[in-house]
Amino acid sequence: MKNWNKKHCLSLLAALWLTQVSIQAQAGPVAERVRASATLKVCIWPDYYGVTFRHPRTQQLGGIDIELSADLARDLKVKLQYVESSFTRLIGDLKTERCDVAMFAVGVLPQRAAQLSFSQPYLQSDIYGVTTRSSRTVRQWSDIDQPGVVVGVQAGTFMEPVMTQNLKAATVAVVRPPATRERELEGGRIDVFMTDYPYSRRLLDNADWAKLIAPPQPFFVLPYAYAVKQGDAEWLGQIDDFVARIKRDGRLLAAAKRNGLAEIVVN
Repeated sequence: MKNWNKKHCLSLLAALWLTQVSIQAQAGPVAERVRASATLKVCIWPDYYGVTFRHPRTQQLGGIDIELSADLARDLKVKLQYVESSFTRLIGDLKTERCDVAMFAVGVLPQRAAQLSFSQPYLQSDIYGVTTRSSRTVRQWSDIDQPGVVVGVQAGTFMEPVMTQNLKAATVAVVRPPATRERELEGGRIDVFMTDYPYSRRLLDNADWAKLIAPPQPFFVLPYAYAVKQGDAEWLGQIDDFVARIKRDGRLLAAAKRNGLAEIVVN
């Protein structure tokens, strides 16, 4: 599988920022709408462990971006309203103004940057494999891209296009709700699934059958940021200023530590 080193990913991020310069030339309606309604509508994906996760027993939301979205609302002196979204619905939800900002560790991919604007990154993650401890098919990273191996990816995540492009011998299986990667793996329909650092923590913290397969060297380190609708430079500036503040005043690192994500913070 092709390796995407840190230098390549930083160059990609710089290019994406440059493509947004002309798009952000004029202010749009989002900042004014938030002020007028005194409400901040935040898109979240409530199945993202450590980021925006609804506990199945208590139904309480938790994670780094639940904490930081509350901080953003307090900084803006507005009420906070969550809007459930997903990676497949993200672009449409922002464009149709179902929410004002997406705060669930959105990977900065070219296809997303073509339609959305992004803050500076605050987290970054490589891709990891998850298999079962008893698996005889996948025991290490080099076992993944082999004939006959079925590799699961969650629909809409950045793992879907990356693995589709990079796997040469293995078969990619796109997992769509209500199916889950864990059930597909436990059911034997896939041999391994690909995920990022935050989601891998869910398996390691809660499933004694799960085994993490880390790449031997950086494979595809992707920056995560907050996403907004294009065309509102003022609103993007406010979101970006917020990210800069939480980096300076320690709120980002503190929230990351509380949610087991300190290792992937971008300062």
